[in-house]
Parts: sequence; C-alpha cells; structure tokens
Amino acid sequence: MNLNYTPEELAFRDEVRAFLDQKLPADIAAKVKGFRHLSKEDHLRWQGILNTQGWYATHWPKEYGGVEWSPVQKHIWDEESCRYGVPRSIPFGVNMVAPVIIKFGNEEQKQHYLPRILTGEDWWCQGYSEPGAGSDLASVNTRAVREGDHYIVNGQKTWTTLGQHANMIFCLVRTNTEVKKQEGISFLLIDMDAPGITVRPIITLDGEHEVNEVFFENVKVPVENLVGEQDKGWTYAKYLLTYERTGLAGIGLSKAALAHLKRLASRRLKNGKPLLEDPTFSQRIAKVDIDLMAASISNLRIIAAVEGGGMPGAESSMLKVRGTEIRQSINDLARRAIGPYALPFVEEELDLDYDGEFLSDPDAAPMTPQYFNNRKLSIFGGSNEIQKNIVSKMILGL
Repeated sequence: MNLNYTPEELAFRDEVRAFLDQKLPADIAAKVKGFRHLSKEDHLRWQGILNTQGWYATHWPKEYGGVEWSPVQKHIWDEESCRYGVPRSIPFGVNMVAPVIIKFGNEEQKQHYLPRILTGEDWWCQGYSEPGAGSDLASVNTRAVREGDHYIVNGQKTWTTLGQHANMIFCLVRTNTEVKKQEGISFLLIDMDAPGITVRPIITLDGEHEVNEVFFENVKVPVENLVGEQDKGWTYAKYLLTYERTGLAGIGLSKAALAHLKRLASRRLKNGKPLLEDPTFSQRIAKVDIDLMAASISNLRIIAAVEGGGMPGAESSMLKVRGTEIRQSINDLARRAIGPYALPFVEEELDLDYDGEFLSDPDAAPMTPQYFNNRKLSIFGGSNEIQKNIVSKMILGL
C-alpha cells in the first residue's frame, strides 16, 4: 500500500488545519493539552461548532446529516485534532448507538433520534456491562418482559460512563431465557428520566466521577424503542463493538501523549543533564516510539483495506490490544519522568482556572490521575485477554 497522502488528501488536511486554527476555542484546547477537566458544557459547545461546520457525524450517510468521510479523511482528522487539542467526541451517541440505528433501526427511529444526536439534545450512555457480565456480555441478566405495548425492565448496569449527564441509554437486555444465551438478547433505547431508574456514582482511583451504576426497577419502555428484532440484539452489539474497539487503539492520542512525554523528559534533569539524554530512559522512549510507529502503520493498512470495501474483523481486536498497551506505557514513562512529584495530586489542580498553590509540580498535577484512569484502557471495550481469544479463534482457528 502507498502510505503517502494524495494531493486531494493533503488539501483536506490543510482544510482541517485552517478550520481548527479559526474555530477551536483556546480555553478548550488549553484544557485538553493540559489534561484538565472538561465539563459537559465544554463538550456541547465544541459539538455545536462541529455540527455547524457539518463535521460532527463524520461517518454517517449524508442523508442523515453526515459527511461520509473516507477512512483516510477520518484518520487525518484524528491525527490533527489530537495534535491541536480537540476534545474527544463522547462516542456513545454519534459513534456507537447511531450506527446501530442507521443500520438496523426503522425509519421512525432514524428520523427521531439522529437529529437529536447531532444537536446534542440527547446525551447517550451505554448499558452493556453488569456486575456479572463484563467482557462476557452474552451473560447479561437485566430482564425485559413484554407486557402489551411496553417492556418492563429490571436489573443493573455498571461502569456506565458519564451516565450522570445522560438522558438516554442504549441497553442490552435479556428477553428470552429458553434459548442459547447469545440468542435471547435484545437492544433497547431507554429514557433515563423514566420512573424506576436510579444512577449511583462510582468514584475511581483518580478521584473522578466518570462512571456509574444504573439500576432498573420495573421501568416501562415502549415497544417502539426496540431496535431491530427481539432476541437479535447480540448481532447489533457485535456490530457496534467492532468499531468501538478499532477506535480504542487511540493512535492519535498516543502520538500527542508521546510528544508531551518527550517535552517533559527534555525539561527534567538527571545528574545535571536532560532526562531525554539518559541512556536507560531514552531507550524506553525509543521502544515505545517504535511500537507506536508499527501500530500506526498497521492502522493505516487496515484503513486502506476498509477504503477498498473491507470491514475490520480480528484486526480491530489486535489494534485495541496493542494500542491500549502503548498508551499505558506512555503514561507510565510520563509518571517516571516527573519522579517523586507524581505521587501527590490534588483534584482541584486539574481545573484550568485553579489559582491556589500547587502542592506538586504543575506538570505533575495530571500525571497520576492520567496513569490511574488509563489503567482501564486494557479492560473496557472487551478486556485485552478476551481480544486475544478473539484473534486466536478468527485467525488461528483455535
């Protein structure tokens, strides 16, 4: 494959850069580059700017408000947006439930939900994992029993990212207990304001309220909120997860994080010299740099295959495993570069407008929370151990 951009792709990259130069709010970019807190309002403000430009739903069909960027264009956008400090799009609406609705939903669902995702009127969260069903999603036990024109839902979801902000949740629910477990699951769209739903925060190691438990007690869900056919939800879930796992590789994010690591190492001194010149530390950076370069080329190779009409299969699992390992390695090296200053952190220091005395080095404030938070990368979207099983089955036939 040719790894060089075509003249048209280079022109598109210039267009992206010009847009970001003009439209990306400086305060939002500063938060992203400084690993500071982003509020729901920050995300919605940037989403509004993208939607006005027509660039929010990059992979949707044009008939539903998308732009139908090619895989290479999406790759260019990802690389440039990470370099500029663009907030990552909250994926649950635009990148996760929307593709399922577009492919498997009925016309009424498309006309109702897709415009609301574009405008930010609906903020979605994901109801997949349960206390007894994480990577093994086929074991979900949240029940949905049909009674007339409604399903009655009872059960619990966990690790529900940003569920405290959401007004909608897409859920895998069990609608049939008499068949093979994968064949008794349905895909429901549920209003988070419905009576019987309780959201309870889970505070993570970095002190953040990012994830939640969600409880359903006799929640009434209209039958028209069923996507596709009853008991066929496992098919829709697999479709969604294939694209989620490819995105979890985070190549652009890793490149931005590696550049930040090199800046840290060039400013930190060891025995009077920059840490970047220390043979042991520079060797560690070189290794992760090479690993990232290899993953980036693999990503481009997969993009080229998709461009030619293919669909990611085991490759998405491979990218997910390798990409998350690389990001965790970069986080670990950044923590080591900061040294003992990485140990303490004060949550308030992560706010961009914090004006108190830093108890740690300002560079160090985000390092420990980042390190803790990104330990999850090898777990969510299907743990890396599960991804290796998928690769062995799909490629090696084991």
